[in-house]
Amino acid sequence: MDMNANWDDLRVFLTLAREGTLTTAAKALGVSHPTVARRVQALEKQIGARLFERLPDRFAPTSAGEQLLADTEAMEKAALSIHRRSAGLSDAVSGVVRLSAGEAMSVLVARHLPWLRARLQQIEFEVVTSHTLANLSRREADLLIRDQVPELAGIVTRKLCHVAYAIYAARKLALKDTSVPALADQPWIGFDDDHSYMPGQHWLHEQLCRRPEIRVNNWLVLHEAVRVGSGLAVLPCYLGDQDPALRRVGGVLPEVSTEQWLLVHRDLRALPRVRAVMDALVELFQRHRTLLEGRRIP
Repeated sequence: MDMNANWDDLRVFLTLAREGTLTTAAKALGVSHPTVARRVQALEKQIGARLFERLPDRFAPTSAGEQLLADTEAMEKAALSIHRRSAGLSDAVSGVVRLSAGEAMSVLVARHLPWLRARLQQIEFEVVTSHTLANLSRREADLLIRDQVPELAGIVTRKLCHVAYAIYAARKLALKDTSVPALADQPWIGFDDDHSYMPGQHWLHEQLCRRPEIRVNNWLVLHEAVRVGSGLAVLPCYLGDQDPALRRVGGVLPEVSTEQWLLVHRDLRALPRVRAVMDALVELFQRHRTLLEGRRIP
């Protein structure tokens, strides 16, 4: 078996093994459908073994493919490690830093980009909004802000803040009785079943004993629906308190809170531009601690 295959061909093989179809593999690699097929066929000819079973709906690795897959995954891990470590050799506080956060937290960061940019003028910011966990090992993001710490090897964490939540309504919405039992009779806005893990949703279901009349999958859509008077909702205080179209109904909900954590891969934490952004974010969250903890009402 000739194993002088180059990394580009092996990367195509690895992607097809993971994706299962030529179409999805081509999309992931940013190449054409025929290119993937041609590169895999060339690799099979070079190695002298069939790597995939061509099933009607997918490509399934053969026994030879499974063996090659394990070795290729090890090569990929080493290549990614080399890439991260080589990035850390730079001593310049400049370049691109990619930050991934949920939509509400991304808005908070966006509001303070002028302050961040004034401190870090040579850094370009990419703010990516996602509920899912970006892969730090693959450099899908340099930094993550999340409300939970995943059990992943190589991840370094730093606590940013405590976030408070409260009930919000449009200022124009008339509410005679603001006790929680009376509010339960009002229309409510919450997250759909796929996002029932979002902060405040368990509390909301316990209080209402029903599903909210309006359900969304995004904090910003939830926020907008409250603004126009569609109903009440539980929002993070840093989002609701700064909106003049909203008013807080009652105090902070002691049963609903989250911690926000800054996550970075250990190979990147010493990279000057990443370290500079980390330090700036820690200072930013410290400066706005009272807002985040719901202790400031405009």
